[in-house]
Formats: sequence, structure tokens, C-alpha cells
Amino acid sequence: MLRSLKKSGVAMKGDLQNNGGSAWFLCDLLDKPVVDGEGKRLGRLFDLVADIRERDPPVTGAIISSRDRRRYSLPWTCVEEVRSDSVRARSGMLDSLAAPELSSGEILLRKTLLDKQIVDMAGAKVERVNDLLLMQRNGKLVLSKVDVGVRGLLRRVGLHRIILPLLQWLLGYTLSDTLINWRLVQPVGSSEIVRLRFSKARLSHLHPADLADILEDLDRPERDRVFHALDIEVAAEVLEESDPKVQIELIQRLPADKASDVLEQMSPSTATDLLQGLDETRAQSLLDEMDPEAADDVRSLLSHDEEKAGGIMTTSFFVQPPEATVAQALAALQQEARHLDVLYYIYVKDQEGRLVGIPEPQGSVHQ
Repeated sequence: MLRSLKKSGVAMKGDLQNNGGSAWFLCDLLDKPVVDGEGKRLGRLFDLVADIRERDPPVTGAIISSRDRRRYSLPWTCVEEVRSDSVRARSGMLDSLAAPELSSGEILLRKTLLDKQIVDMAGAKVERVNDLLLMQRNGKLVLSKVDVGVRGLLRRVGLHRIILPLLQWLLGYTLSDTLINWRLVQPVGSSEIVRLRFSKARLSHLHPADLADILEDLDRPERDRVFHALDIEVAAEVLEESDPKVQIELIQRLPADKASDVLEQMSPSTATDLLQGLDETRAQSLLDEMDPEAADDVRSLLSHDEEKAGGIMTTSFFVQPPEATVAQALAALQQEARHLDVLYYIYVKDQEGRLVGIPEPQGSVHQ
């Protein structure tokens, strides 16, 4: 079914597949003939240019492949209409074709995003981009959503017109698009522009456990790029939530100075477990780089056999002086909680470091 909706700008026509308004999937546009207003063929649509500096990235240009396989750029303002069988530019546009050149903030949608891995910030998981949904909004064609589903994959390989009707005919099953809003995704592929623009700001809002799950799903190079983009404190929290094998891989490939900073932010028992998985030379070099006090805590735990009681001890527990009030203890706990291994008790120690007791629920101190 063909529908059309004209606004100021480009008129969009096509199978909207319940997307609402004027919409096209990128894979439906790629390789369409590009003609001018007189019907003269300019080439085929090879890619689209979009400006990702805006919240809803507008399409700013088209990359056209000519018959001699040369690539040319056409400003999107020169495009009058997108039809089901072609992309129509204004008359006399042959002289407007130029060598492709991206401005600051612009990316090639096909080259940069298709088949790349992204982090779904809503679902906190890794997906692969199979297609892109473009929508007409306020007179502009904008990047609206990414398709990470099977239907998008079928469009990507050109089999949707065969497989989808067969599924409907044989099984009565309609395969839906799996769409994620562009504003919720974080590309982590090879494009430095995309990765550096969003990575720290958006990844820092995820819970460390979600980030740990994401890292475990990524390929090794992409895992390293995401982990290296994290702040020291966030990196430490993510490591504590990660699988031990992933912990070792990540800390092995960090420079010694940054790795030691991350270890200092981790609880002593977790840092000890991690160092025990490294070779002795690497572990010793990281201990030497660490703050002396933090390193001493870890060394004291490393001195115990991990299979015996000493190996499961920790030096990271909550301590307060006898004169501390409840309000003071709560304020201190809020600051220290994430660095502590034990939160079941408050240990009361005097100025000489001797254990005075453990407060009972009624407020007395058990000695």
C-alpha cells in the first residue's frame, strides 16, 4: 500500500508498516535510482549523510554512485521527493554534484551504523543495527529509530519480500519490527565521532551491573574501548560486577598506572581475588603502583591461602568511634558504603584501634 504525506521539504511515499506519518527504512532507500526533475538519471543512492549533533539527526545529504562507480554528494535540500521506485531531485542538479565531503558532526549512515553493535541504554544490552528508520519531522527527514530485529535483517539482505509473505501464508505469523529510539542507543563501533560524542555521558548513567553485562557481550576490542572510556570510580564498580575472567582480561590490558588506580577504588577482597588471577610479575607491578595504604591491605589478604579462612577475610568493614552519633554514623556510611565488603555490622574501635564492641539493635554495645 502506498501512502503519501506532504510537508514543507521532501514528500515521502512508501509502505509505512505501522510506523505512522512519513517514514522510510534506510535499506529500502539504498540503491534506488536518483533522477532529476526531467527524469535524467544521476546515479543510485549509495548512502545518506546525517548530522548527529542534533537530538533528532537530520539527513543533510545523499551520496550518489554513478555508472562509472564514482561517488558524488548531493545536498538533501536539492531532493524534492522520495518515491517507491526512485529519489527525485530538482531539475538541473547535475551541476550541483560534488565530491563527498563531511562537515563537523556529520556521519554516513550506511557506513557508520549498519551492521554495527550498539548499546541499548533502555534495555542495557548489546544489539546489532540491521536497519534505520527515517521519519519526516518538522519539514526534515530525521534519523528516528534503529531496527535490531529479524525483520530489519531480512530487509538488509533483501529477503523480506519473500520470507515475510511466506511466514504469513504458511503460519499466519506477522513478524514485527524491533525498533529502539535513536536517543536511547550508544554506538560503540569503529566510528570515533559517534563513540566519543556520547560514550562517557550516556554510559555513566547505567548501573554498574548493567554495564558489566554489556561488557561481557561485546567483542574484545569494543569491550576495551568502552571500558577505557569509563572514569576510574565507575570502572572499579563495573569490574566488581564483572565475571572474573572478564576482570582479568580488562585489567591486563590497562596501563599499569590506570589499573592501579582502579584497584585502589575496589574493595580489598575483590582486588585481592583479581590480583590472584594475574601472573606474579604483573600483580607485583600493580601493587607497587598502588597507594601504600591500599596496597598494604591487599598484601595482608594475599598472604593468606585462598582456600583457608584467611583467604576469605577482608579489611573492608565499617568502623566508628565510641563517641559517634547515629547521624554521624549514617553520614559516614553513605560515603563509604560502596567501598565496603561487610555492611551487616558497625564495628566500634577506640583511638588505639582496639575493638570496643558491636552495637546491638537496641542501641547498647555488645562487648
